[in-house]
Amino acid sequence: MSTDSKLKINQLLGANPSGIVYLSSWLVGQGYSLDLQKRYRSSDWFTSIGTGAMIRSGDDVGYEGAIYALQNQAGLFVHPAGKTAFSLLGKSHYLELSQKKVTLFGGKNEKLPTWCLKHDWGVTLDYYSSSFLPAEIGLTEVELKTFTIKVSSAARAMLECLFLTPKNQDLLECYQLMEGLNNLRPNLVQNLLENCSSIKVKRLFLYLAERAGHSWVQHINLEKIDLGSGKRSIVKNGVYNSKYKITVPTKFANGEL
Repeated sequence: MSTDSKLKINQLLGANPSGIVYLSSWLVGQGYSLDLQKRYRSSDWFTSIGTGAMIRSGDDVGYEGAIYALQNQAGLFVHPAGKTAFSLLGKSHYLELSQKKVTLFGGKNEKLPTWCLKHDWGVTLDYYSSSFLPAEIGLTEVELKTFTIKVSSAARAMLECLFLTPKNQDLLECYQLMEGLNNLRPNLVQNLLENCSSIKVKRLFLYLAERAGHSWVQHINLEKIDLGSGKRSIVKNGVYNSKYKITVPTKFANGEL
């Protein structure tokens, strides 16, 4: 390999954190041609993990390194969400979390690239493409070993959990998570609820927040939140809550939790 090529690879690796994926398309935009990338792979600087994606040879790269690339190199909205976000935020110590399953959300028209889906990250990626919440609201940055990624804040993660209820997320777990959210910022919650397009999610969120007795609920202006019309059956054989027009588990209604 030429001296110029070695200089360029050293500049590239020096300017980026370890543990990340490098997207071929992004590298081209940074001045690293497809031919040069091929030479880097031949010289064992990089190892391909699928079409259009590489990692530094010998680097230990987890799914978080893929998220870093999707966010910072591809400009996608894909982010750790729901229970996974709670875990990364350190707010799920009292829940049984599967270390082999990761919940990701992305924009309505966003798809995970094939290399991301097929590579063995040691975990299963549960990906949901939805626009029930705007991309720009309620994300926060989490610092990992060598880089940071955007994940859902606690308030947004709660809404994402409820979006998956009841088919892909247990409602009891949602309530247990809600119980720990006594410090949410009312203005952020208000913004999220006003911009949330799911009637089911908004009604459940407010119901569980009131059920948990959080003081910040008093600062939420319900008049500005569209709660829709008609009933929503969340569970079968439950108890109807007339305020939010939802059918909830009997245990909730009877105060058994």
